[in-house]
Amino acid sequence: MEWRDALTQFAGPEAVDPRFLDDLVLADGRRLELDGVFNLRDVGGYPADDGRAVRWRTLLRSDALHLVDPAGAAVLAGLGLRTIVDLRTEMEAELAPSALDGLSAATKTEHVSILTGDLQELPLELAAIYRYVIDYCGDAVGAAIKALSSSGDGFPALVHCSAGKDRTGIVVALILAVLGVPDEVIAADYALSAGYLDAERTPAIGQLQASTGLGDDLTKALLSSPPALILDVLDQVRAASGSIDGYLLDHGLTAADLARLRAALLG
Repeated sequence: MEWRDALTQFAGPEAVDPRFLDDLVLADGRRLELDGVFNLRDVGGYPADDGRAVRWRTLLRSDALHLVDPAGAAVLAGLGLRTIVDLRTEMEAELAPSALDGLSAATKTEHVSILTGDLQELPLELAAIYRYVIDYCGDAVGAAIKALSSSGDGFPALVHCSAGKDRTGIVVALILAVLGVPDEVIAADYALSAGYLDAERTPAIGQLQASTGLGDDLTKALLSSPPALILDVLDQVRAASGSIDGYLLDHGLTAADLARLRAALLG
């Protein structure tokens, strides 16, 4: 079943037209195709609060950056990146050091591990992993977003983990929700990852297996990105704290941080 078909099972009566979703998530410029990355995307152009939209080339999401070549690094440097937030564990970062460390004097890299301990001890089921992140890693999620919003000059920014799907997906989903992007648009954006991380793409999967340390446990199921998963995350966050804003305020952000996030990302 394609992501757009799956999404219609969860959309409410005021849902965004699926044809409009296609135009949004598959817009020209959404995916940045650079050698060495598979899931580098821009979240610009999505509709948000008050008739505004997320600014293009202001927030990027990606998989690991260790295989980016000098030409790709030059492209990213040309975007004027001010902040790179690396959500990987220390072990992942040691196994696959980012090729963008020291990209420019104006670019800072923030390492905020969402997960702690041995990744192989995590449940091999995405819904359980996501519930764990929301229930037990909220302070780390908040710290990752605060790394972007604690000053007025954190953007343009790039957020990444190893696959650019799960930890990155959760952090980006919460940012988009703060901006007022509709849940079904957030879910459609999240669902794109599976198309770029297909288990049949042997070279990509081999590199991801090596960089995460998960080896053969990195199965096709773990590389899926069904919309229901991220919709459940949004529901879980709202149930825990009453709202997306409330969850982030409970986990280290301030009202000023959220205001700066909106000012930087909405046009």
